[in-house]
Amino acid sequence: MQLKKYTDYGLRILMYLGAHETHADAPKLTTIRDICETFGLSANHVNKVVHHLGRLQLIETRRGKNGGFFLAKAPGEITLDYVIRQLEGDEPWIECHNPYCVALPACELNGIVARGKELFYEYLAQFTLNDLLKKQGQLRQIFSTTP
Repeated sequence: MQLKKYTDYGLRILMYLGAHETHADAPKLTTIRDICETFGLSANHVNKVVHHLGRLQLIETRRGKNGGFFLAKAPGEITLDYVIRQLEGDEPWIECHNPYCVALPACELNGIVARGKELFYEYLAQFTLNDLLKKQGQLRQIFSTTP
């Protein structure tokens, strides 16, 4: 299984925001341009992901000339299973009905893979954005020196 680029971008954006997190009363605003320049991503893709993260209430956005976005929750409150499940869409990993698979009446594959998916998300539920930020200072330095 491979995560979609969309999910990868979402996780990178959250890591970037977490690495640059400052005092909650005066958050440091990040722009689409900051993310695009740091990771070499297209503004079109980043816009879509940022919009989705905003709808999930993981980030808060501010419009206007000096606008941008920042984490809406503490990094310790953002679990990886939630982020990945939301950005991936939580679709089945095995599709038995579209098109219909002739092996379905005797097949165990879907049940085994579905259980593996459950275990995957159970494992990720143990981790938060905080776990990705253990080297926050180093990440901040890397992100600020990336062209």
